[in-house]
Amino acid sequence: MTGIVYVRGDATTPAGKGVKIIAHVCNDLGGWGKGFVLALSRRWPEPEAAYRRWHRERAGNDFGLGAVQYVQVGPYLWVANMVGQRGIRTGSKGVPVRYEAIDTALASLADKAAELDASVHMPRIGCGLSGGKWSRVEPLIAGRLLPRGIPVTVYDHGD
Repeated sequence: MTGIVYVRGDATTPAGKGVKIIAHVCNDLGGWGKGFVLALSRRWPEPEAAYRRWHRERAGNDFGLGAVQYVQVGPYLWVANMVGQRGIRTGSKGVPVRYEAIDTALASLADKAAELDASVHMPRIGCGLSGGKWSRVEPLIAGRLLPRGIPVTVYDHGD
C-alpha cells in the first residue's frame, strides 16, 4: 500500500493520467464564497451551481453533513463537493470542521473513485477556513482510500 503523495501546486489542475476526482470540503449552510471553492469556480461554473441547487433543494435530497455531490467537469474529471463543516464560523461549539462528516464523505468518495477507477486529488481538506488539523484529517484519508488502492495526491499551494 502506497501513501499519500504530497506536491506543490494547484489542486484544480491535477497531474497524471486517467480519471481524476478533485475532492474538497463544503459547509452545510449553502455558502460558497471563500477558500478553495473560489479556485474551483474560476475554472468551472458547474460545481458551484450544482452545490447551490443541492442546498436549495435540500428538503428533497441527501444534502447534509457527510453527504457528497459528484459533478463532472470534463470527460475524465469530476469534483466531489463533500459537506464536512457545520456553519462557517468558529464559535462556542469550536471550529466548523466535522471530522465524522469528512470520514463519512471519504467513504462515499472511495466508492466513487473505485467505480470510476479514478485517482483522488485535493488540497488539505478541512484545514483551511473550517479550522481542522491535518493530523486528524490525514488518517481519515489514509483509512478510507489507501486500503482500496486509490491513489491520493494532496496539493500545497504556493512556492
